[in-house]
Amino acid sequence: MRVIAGEAKGRTLKAVPGTNTRPTTDKVKEAIFSMIGPYFDGGMALDLFAGTGGLGIEAWSRGVERTVFIDREKISIDIIRQNVQTANMGSAAEIYRNDAERALKALAKRGQRFRLVFLDPPYIMTSMDSLMGQLAENELLEPEATIVVEHDAAHRYAEEMDGFKQIKHAKYGDTAVSIYKYDNEDSPDGRETDDNE
Repeated sequence: MRVIAGEAKGRTLKAVPGTNTRPTTDKVKEAIFSMIGPYFDGGMALDLFAGTGGLGIEAWSRGVERTVFIDREKISIDIIRQNVQTANMGSAAEIYRNDAERALKALAKRGQRFRLVFLDPPYIMTSMDSLMGQLAENELLEPEATIVVEHDAAHRYAEEMDGFKQIKHAKYGDTAVSIYKYDNEDSPDGRETDDNE
């Protein structure tokens, strides 16, 4: 695994030992960022089932200002710390050991809002639609935020969910990627912002 583009291009990242963590392959990672980027102008990213931290590091390398990494496994947290150091992210990384739902509540208390969210859980988990709902309920998303869901190709998430619209869906072997845009029209921040951009 390596960082494909941007500030940390070419840096080699460590994988988590064992078979419990399935890192996103470089091929799939490259496809994801060609769909959602390929480069970014600031904003915060959330890598919620971070594993090795590869997706969040790639986002930062391509222009995201800060990335929050969450994983519940200590071994993953140790690898993320090493990979963040390899990428030379410094204070642009926040790393927390927690499960996803608790982490969202903690982040909400801190008033954080994300422009980009990666949901790449173990494939046995098929509840990312529920977690997306919690992201919205906890007001953790900027208007027009992008949510990337990596999942088993045999599972299909709905094209539209409350406040979310699927803009891309692609399969790579047994891996599928579903990309959503968040549009909360009820929020005062959800109005058109063309004049202010």
